[in-house]
Amino acid sequence: MGNRTARGLAARAGGWSARHRWAAVGIWILFVVVTMGLGSAMGRTDTEDGDLKGEINQAQSIIDDAGIEDPAGESVLIQAKHEDGPGAGALKATDPRFRAAVDDVMKAVAATGEATAVTSPYKSDSVSKDGRSALVQFDMRGDADTAGDRVAPVLKAVDRVAKEHDGLRIEQIGTASMQKTFDDAFGNDFQQAEYSAVPVAFGILLVAFGALVAALLPVLLALSAIMATTGLMAVVSHVQPMSDTANSVMLLVGLAVGVDYCLFYLRREREERAKGRDPQTALRIAAATSGRAVVVSGVTVCVAMAGMLFTGITEFEAMGLASLMVVAVAMVGSVTVLPALLSLLGERVEKGRLPFLRRRARGGVPSESRLWRAVVGRVLKRPGVSVAFAAGVLAAIALPAVGMQTQQLTLDQEFGDSLPIVATYDRLNDAFPGGAEPAEVVVKADDIDAAPVRDAIADFRSRAVGSGASKGPVEMTVHRDRDVAILSVPLIGGSDQSRAEKSLDLLRDDVRPATLGKVRGVEAPITGQVAGSKDFNEQLGSSVPPVFAFVVAFAFLLMLLSFRSLTIALTSIVLNLLSVGAAYGILVMVFQHGWGAPLVGAEGVGAIVAWLPLFLFVILFGLSMDYHVFVVSRIREARLQGRTTKEAISHGVITTAGVVTSAAVIMVAVFAIFGTLSMQSMKQMGVGLAAAVLIDATVIRGVLLPAVMAALGERNWYLPKWLEWLPDMTHDETGEPETPAVEGERIRV
Repeated sequence: MGNRTARGLAARAGGWSARHRWAAVGIWILFVVVTMGLGSAMGRTDTEDGDLKGEINQAQSIIDDAGIEDPAGESVLIQAKHEDGPGAGALKATDPRFRAAVDDVMKAVAATGEATAVTSPYKSDSVSKDGRSALVQFDMRGDADTAGDRVAPVLKAVDRVAKEHDGLRIEQIGTASMQKTFDDAFGNDFQQAEYSAVPVAFGILLVAFGALVAALLPVLLALSAIMATTGLMAVVSHVQPMSDTANSVMLLVGLAVGVDYCLFYLRREREERAKGRDPQTALRIAAATSGRAVVVSGVTVCVAMAGMLFTGITEFEAMGLASLMVVAVAMVGSVTVLPALLSLLGERVEKGRLPFLRRRARGGVPSESRLWRAVVGRVLKRPGVSVAFAAGVLAAIALPAVGMQTQQLTLDQEFGDSLPIVATYDRLNDAFPGGAEPAEVVVKADDIDAAPVRDAIADFRSRAVGSGASKGPVEMTVHRDRDVAILSVPLIGGSDQSRAEKSLDLLRDDVRPATLGKVRGVEAPITGQVAGSKDFNEQLGSSVPPVFAFVVAFAFLLMLLSFRSLTIALTSIVLNLLSVGAAYGILVMVFQHGWGAPLVGAEGVGAIVAWLPLFLFVILFGLSMDYHVFVVSRIREARLQGRTTKEAISHGVITTAGVVTSAAVIMVAVFAIFGTLSMQSMKQMGVGLAAAVLIDATVIRGVLLPAVMAALGERNWYLPKWLEWLPDMTHDETGEPETPAVEGERIRV
């Protein structure tokens, strides 16, 4: 073994790093420092709103080209309570006490100096039909993006007025107040989740390795990869804008794959040393086997992440590119600086051994799992029954995904009743249907005051109510010097997304063509929260086929080249798709139908957040390749050493059970942390990822994979003659033969 030439990329990189230890470590540290320095110097450019195609983008372009400032709009809901006493009835907006409260609110808001265009509900006709509710509307001064930082004095002023009027409910809601409320309530949620992920991963590794130094290595390398990628994101952002969401996803993926790759490599090196090999030989074997599996897995994950670049949605492109970069950096670190560190540390990698884990970790590696030996033994005895049972269970779990409903979650769906402002949102929608999320019609004309344009706008406002799309009032703001008018249309349906979308369709398909659409030279795109959700869903839906096709096709090609087996490539794709389907089914059951939702601190909200299915597919398809490549590589290695196919399957699954279990527990724990956040979309992401990884590491890799391979037998290694021209990217080193080849068996590789 020691005399063979290591031809593969991973083996060559590991060999060079082991021979030039200090140079490899120095180059890595320099790379991390330089990328962070460059990123800090250049700064990060973030994504902006309006990256959607269609009417949303068209409306934003008209506003931007006209130089119209889009201020943060705020409203103060003044509503009579029902507790005025038996028979007393509720106050009406026409009552003197109610009018006095309106005047007090307007004066208090204006006195802060932070508000402009403070409008009385009696002038804007913003009084509910039952006369119990009214809206004082105003805009925040300054940049809308930072309005949340300046809204506190206004909120305090409104709160003081509310305390002076016992018979009325006086509450503020709007862009700035919601921004501040969410920042105060959840601003630290993500940071706490991200910070707690590292110690959780370290704790699990400590148990897995039983030694402090060995547990620290994967965490430190993962963190260094994340730090380097943070700098690279800032540099790349000047070509492809990034975002805070992309940064969070990058950290999540970077920690998961960074720890996994180092775990695979380190465990193999320790295993070889436990067999009595000298450190140099053990490191070379680890480089050529686990190192190669890391490269194959890393490239596959990168390809999967690249699928998000095909969506045409800036946020997805940012997440895809950030994830791709951190996986690539973690992969490079695992096959270069990790071998150098292992060579430098030698036996000292076992330093800091925990006494209570000494028996478990005797010999440098944990003993084989009795549980997995028993499971795999039964699976291999009856592979056909195991395939039917496991596949049937997963198909049953995946079945609810057929009825999956996706949408951008509304405020009450996202936060439930955890915040007082959500109750205000609901009360506003009840009193003024659609008023919390109106559609906005941006009208652009050559002359906004021309008679045909004025008539068309008046006709639109009338028909919007007459058609049943809105109950009104349809408010209008005219920018005569820019020849632009903006109509605000409360949609019937309010926070009910499906009903509100039907109202939107009425405006777009019936009302607009019959009015504004008849005037030559007039543009009238319809935007707003409901329109944004609908258009986002449609654009995302149109991007799903090319993304799925790209990821599946390239993953198939990579597996075909890596294992030179058509069967392995096909089964890899099918098993991964089954895993993703099961994750979709769990999401629908828990979050759409609410089955078992309280068990994860969630509630059935009737829909899955629109961006999650595609995101989950890409992330899971990539991450599940970690386990698959690692396990199948070990099976193939054992087969090349002379074992029968069934013996190789048993050996491969059982010997990798420990590392796969450790890696899965880390991923599940990290993802589950995000499932504890207050936002439903984050809960959905955390639960979906955690459940999928758990299924993948147990049912798929522990039962279905060995059962399918056992049922296929020698057909696992089938490669048609017409594909034998493909380049050989298989293992360079497989270790010493441990059992003689069985007569009559041959491997086609």
